[in-house]
Amino acid sequence: MGRWRPPSPKSSSYITPEGFQRLGKELNNLWGRRTEVTRALSVAAAEGDRSENAEYIYRKKELRQIDARIRYLQIRIPGLKVVSQTGDKTRVFFGAVVTMENEDGEQSMYRIVGADEFDHRDYYISVDSPMGKALLGKSPGDEVIVRTGEYTRHYFITAIEYNPE
Repeated sequence: MGRWRPPSPKSSSYITPEGFQRLGKELNNLWGRRTEVTRALSVAAAEGDRSENAEYIYRKKELRQIDARIRYLQIRIPGLKVVSQTGDKTRVFFGAVVTMENEDGEQSMYRIVGADEFDHRDYYISVDSPMGKALLGKSPGDEVIVRTGEYTRHYFITAIEYNPE
């Protein structure tokens, strides 16, 4: 008997112009990388017994991963909606850089981006995340309550900025 899992909810299809360019560049790079891997795979296949050929096995696995990512990007990119401008810059909307202060007075900054471009190192959070959903529509001075599982955190918005670059 297989383990059935319900389908995960669809992520939003919004993306910033920078994120859209990054995905396009990634797709082009993957096609170049695929050519290199295919060439290395054919060299490894010519070496003889493929069942014990580590190079061949590794390249086949790498090629499967590249092909899976290419397929995903080819399906995902046409359905994305590029959001470049918002009208009201006094409230938090998609693409905003939000500076917040927690209950202890510690400041943090997040940029609200699409599900395809979030990155913890750059403090980009998805618009679909609990934090992203809680921030949408808020203004400086507003209290934001973020509930994640058993934790509840309180923040105060201190600043909102658009077009950080």
